[in-house]
Amino acid sequence: MDAPREFAFELALCSHLEATTEWVVSRQLGATVDRAGRRIVDVVGVIPGPAFDRRAEITDRSVPIRAIESDVGAGEAVPRNRVLTEMASETRDAVVDAAVDAGFFATERREGREYVRQTTRYPDEWFGRLIGIENKPDLGDPGALDRQLRTDVSLGLFDAVVLATESHVTRAHLNRIPAAVGVWQFDPETGTREEIRPPASLSPDEPGIELVAERPLRTDVRPVTAAGKARARRRIAERAYGKGWRTYDFPACAHAEATDDGRPYCAQFDRVVDPARTCGDDCDAFDPAEPPDVSTGTLRDERSTWRRDPSGVRRRQSGLDRFT
Repeated sequence: MDAPREFAFELALCSHLEATTEWVVSRQLGATVDRAGRRIVDVVGVIPGPAFDRRAEITDRSVPIRAIESDVGAGEAVPRNRVLTEMASETRDAVVDAAVDAGFFATERREGREYVRQTTRYPDEWFGRLIGIENKPDLGDPGALDRQLRTDVSLGLFDAVVLATESHVTRAHLNRIPAAVGVWQFDPETGTREEIRPPASLSPDEPGIELVAERPLRTDVRPVTAAGKARARRRIAERAYGKGWRTYDFPACAHAEATDDGRPYCAQFDRVVDPARTCGDDCDAFDPAEPPDVSTGTLRDERSTWRRDPSGVRRRQSGLDRFT
């Protein structure tokens, strides 16, 4: 199956999950521990935990993991130059600035020095289970599917892993993928999803094995601690919350439209398109125009548990702005 059709399948599945679950849905996220970015999972479902509403009050963006783990607390200011001292100054400044922009850090000046504090305590239990979903619409062209799923199962970063496909699933297909992986058959045209096999529960609280590289007659692996997995899970959940799944720009073309759920649609070819791959000067039907006026943030706010532009928590901490 070609890349544009895979893209359309992925967006249809994200829209379906957003409409039928309480999950925070995101796509194309790094899902490794020691080698971040080496494994990219197609779709991630973040199941809200008991402190989800507290997390939603803070910011609609991702909170930097380094900021969460820093020694900056809520209510006690720390000189900025003493924050994350183990990092290079440019990287440290970038983390602090991102946390300030997100509303998780606040800064103030006292006697010519800049101080930093958290605006609120970070709610660790804001998410519960993490579901990793690998999309393979056409099982007749599996590519690296077996290796990808074995990586996910052996690492155990997610609570459950699912394969989503449009193909008719046979026993032979099921026998070729790890038994712990669940299987969904999903029709992107009708939005119907059938669970062919439920996923097994993995062990994210225990150490895991990360597949690093495969060569003929050799597979390189790396042990991963439970603490390392916990940190990676928090990173994935935060990234998913801030990113969402509508991560594309709409084409600046007269034929470009938006579906009700905010997917890029081409009226000329009557299908959802991948703007980064199929739109522009290389398209014979391209007709320059203003892109559709679509607020993906508004759509996400209306259709999911994610909250756009919350009031934040700074007013609740206003008494802490006056340090003595």
